[in-house]
Amino acid sequence: MALLASALISHTAHRPGLRSHIGSNGGNLSWHEKGKKRCDLTRVRSRAWSSDLGQHLMPSEIPRRDWFSHEFVFGSATSAYQIEGAWNEHGKGPSTWDHFCHNHPERIFDRSNGDVAVNSYHLYEEDVKLLKEMGMDAYRFSISWSRILPKGTLEGGINYQGLQYYRNLINTLKENGIEPYVTIFHWDTPQQLEENYGSFLSRMIVKDYTDFARLCFEHFGDKVKNWFTFNEPHTFCTYAYGTGEHAPGRCSPGRNCAIPYGDSLSEPYLVGHNILLAHAEVAHLYKKYYKGEDGQIGMALDSLFFEPYGKTFLDEQAKARSIDFNLGWFMEPVSRGDYPFSMRSLLRDRLPYFKDDEQEKLKGSSNMMGLNYYTSLFCEHVDISPKFLPAVNTEDAYAIPKIYDHEGNAIGPDTRTQWIKSYPKGLKELLMIIRDKYGNPPIYITENGTADDDFGDLSMKDALDDGIRLEYLQRHISAVKESIDLGADVRGHFTWSLLDNFEWSRGYTCRFGLIYVDRNNGFKRHMKKSAEWFKEFNGAPRKFINDKHGGIVVLNPALVGNN
Repeated sequence: MALLASALISHTAHRPGLRSHIGSNGGNLSWHEKGKKRCDLTRVRSRAWSSDLGQHLMPSEIPRRDWFSHEFVFGSATSAYQIEGAWNEHGKGPSTWDHFCHNHPERIFDRSNGDVAVNSYHLYEEDVKLLKEMGMDAYRFSISWSRILPKGTLEGGINYQGLQYYRNLINTLKENGIEPYVTIFHWDTPQQLEENYGSFLSRMIVKDYTDFARLCFEHFGDKVKNWFTFNEPHTFCTYAYGTGEHAPGRCSPGRNCAIPYGDSLSEPYLVGHNILLAHAEVAHLYKKYYKGEDGQIGMALDSLFFEPYGKTFLDEQAKARSIDFNLGWFMEPVSRGDYPFSMRSLLRDRLPYFKDDEQEKLKGSSNMMGLNYYTSLFCEHVDISPKFLPAVNTEDAYAIPKIYDHEGNAIGPDTRTQWIKSYPKGLKELLMIIRDKYGNPPIYITENGTADDDFGDLSMKDALDDGIRLEYLQRHISAVKESIDLGADVRGHFTWSLLDNFEWSRGYTCRFGLIYVDRNNGFKRHMKKSAEWFKEFNGAPRKFINDKHGGIVVLNPALVGNN
């Protein structure tokens, strides 16, 4: 899940002389300021570009399942660190997020961690049951690298108990007619690799990541046909190595982060480059040895959409650059073998170069793509001059992101978290760009949703009555249908998230789930209004099938993967 919109704003707002550029009317609230009082949705502070949420859709506007083909999949998504817990159980090794949260709790809003998370490691059957009750076709989840390779490498040993856990989860999904869509890497690098050679700062990561992926293909490939190599590499590079807000927490000296001896202007691009090399290697491996007739592999990319701050040519150019630095950063290399021209022109030697054979391996490396979309922003052109020298990679597009346009209009109505404005047009526009510019590949909306801020003052009753989330999802699902009608090859929609979970630097103060998780009462799960709507939408409920798999303990490693 990406919180990049808030980062783009907050990390431009700190620059001398720039604060006046970043919106108005509370647009620069820090998370600590937001925590003092949860957003009051009854106070619409500015005119919105689209109709306010809460006005309710007309019956004819509410999406129906028969708008979409039988092959189109609806599902929900999670990631390992955010939901599993069991951080040191059954042979799992520590990840960078374990290390980050344990050693720098002040970097998490509520000083929490994912040690237990929402206990999905022990409650996965209940979670599959909820998916089944909602009638979902698919479930997107990630595999914890350090759960199956505790030290990150094959040489460090395989944890067969970890392999069996994921085998059990996949078997339970398949038995209940739910297709697994697996993310191989969702930000939780083995800590040992960070200590050995700096993990993604080194090209050594390509071999170790390829070994990890090969292990996943060998043990789960008979039942998993849909793979995403990396989740949101754009956000991973920016937050972990630019602003330093995510693990491992690196940034330039003088900036406020856990490890202030990195380089916020070069490390994000070096890490992104190594991610692309690793993706190309693994995609090539999969297609050559494991794909079969119906296997799919790609990346799950995140992107904001941008509208121009003012009605000027320069702001239109800033919009194009901003989309290049968001979507294009990774979409362009996997489609054409190199970075967007605007990135090459502005970054020059800070952006690594691909060798000829690397470019060829990257081109067409994916036979499908994922797109994570939450919201959009305005952007204003900044002149290239000594008065504006980027200090962090989020400023490299020479375009200042803003919540409001030059007339004070918000890009869309409020949701129940301050950084997400509802703007389904942005999703449609990104899909049109992918259609027209990148060859119209098969694409899945791999994350889409909104949250309720919860600083301890949100009752369960109010959280369950999530009409704002429901209308947000309905409007975005309708935008997907419009995009399909316009020729975009969209094949699925995954709501983020199945469960309320650990939301990275926000901890547990941000509830994205269709399912409410009561962490103070045995991690009990409760369906929200939006989950109940999916039951109706999908024609649920369906009967849950529960064939026990004998627990997690594996006595004979040779048996793993054979059932």
